[in-house]
Amino acid sequence: MGVKVYGPPTFTSTARVIAALEEMGADYEVVPIDFAAGEHKHPAHLARNPFGQVPAFEDGDLMLFESRAIARYVARKHKSSGPDLLREGNLQESAMVDLWLEVESQQYNPIISSIVYECLISPIYGGVPDRKLIDANVEKLGKLLDLYEDRLSKTKFLAGDFFSLADLNHMPYSQYFMATPHASLFESRPHVKAWWEDLSSRPAVRKTTAGMPKSG
Repeated sequence: MGVKVYGPPTFTSTARVIAALEEMGADYEVVPIDFAAGEHKHPAHLARNPFGQVPAFEDGDLMLFESRAIARYVARKHKSSGPDLLREGNLQESAMVDLWLEVESQQYNPIISSIVYECLISPIYGGVPDRKLIDANVEKLGKLLDLYEDRLSKTKFLAGDFFSLADLNHMPYSQYFMATPHASLFESRPHVKAWWEDLSSRPAVRKTTAGMPKSG
């Protein structure tokens, strides 16, 4: 039984897992889940992901959910054949990877996902973007990116002068964000801009984002 990733490949959480698999050169199969038909709430999928969300990840007898945990698993399983995304052989480097993984999930993701939802997703379903919410989160993101700019003025990537899962986990929502009217938040910060250009130009990322919106 091969590796299967259950979920639409354009969804950010599914894309995070696919990007990790691509980086590590792993074989996998994407099994689409039809949200419009409510397939994510069907018993078969709830057996894979009890929260009725995506992705779900199957590797033989192992079933996982939560994209960040899956990405860590992929990085560990394939560390001998792909890049060292977790740096677990070096205590200080792995600590910095863990730190920036937490920054992405706890600080960056809540802010940028709100902007992307209001600008790109809500209108698809007939919603009117909440300008007040967008403006508040754009302000928050600007302040956060100032911290990123300072960090990236000292190291090439977030955890150090090496590419890691901490960088890769930023990719899905950043890709969508760059298609919003607020992409200048990245472009006006030279080190953030260079970091994003390095990240988004990686072959694994290019393949993962082929079906996603491009920078506006």
